[in-house]
Formats: sequence, structure tokens, C-alpha cells
Amino acid sequence: MDKIETMGKVKLTLIKSTAKRSPSQKATLIALGLGKTHSAVQKEVNPAIEGMINRVKHVLKVENI
Repeated sequence: MDKIETMGKVKLTLIKSTAKRSPSQKATLIALGLGKTHSAVQKEVNPAIEGMINRVKHVLKVENI
């Protein structure tokens, strides 16, 4: 994952399954709007979203837009 631009937009894609993940990681992914593998969302970056991305970055593909 490259450096996330502050206050920009990012595209988040779930690349790994949520199976065998902790309940807090699953809740974070649901809060980001990612439910199924290969689903994608676009988000405005703010400190809260950046923290959520850092918690589950091992299952995400993050692209700056």
C-alpha cells in the first residue's frame, strides 16, 4: 500500500475473505462498506477512515484517486 493522500479520495477493494478474521476486523470492513470479496467502494480520506484502513490493510487494495 502506498502512502494515502490526506483529505483525498481512495478506492478500497476487499481482496481477501473475511473468514477467520477477528470480530472487530469484520465490523471495520462492514463499516467501510465492504461485505463480499472483490467488492469496492470510494471514500473521502479523513483521520477516522485512515485509521480504519490501517486496521485492515492486509485484506485491502488501496488506490488513490
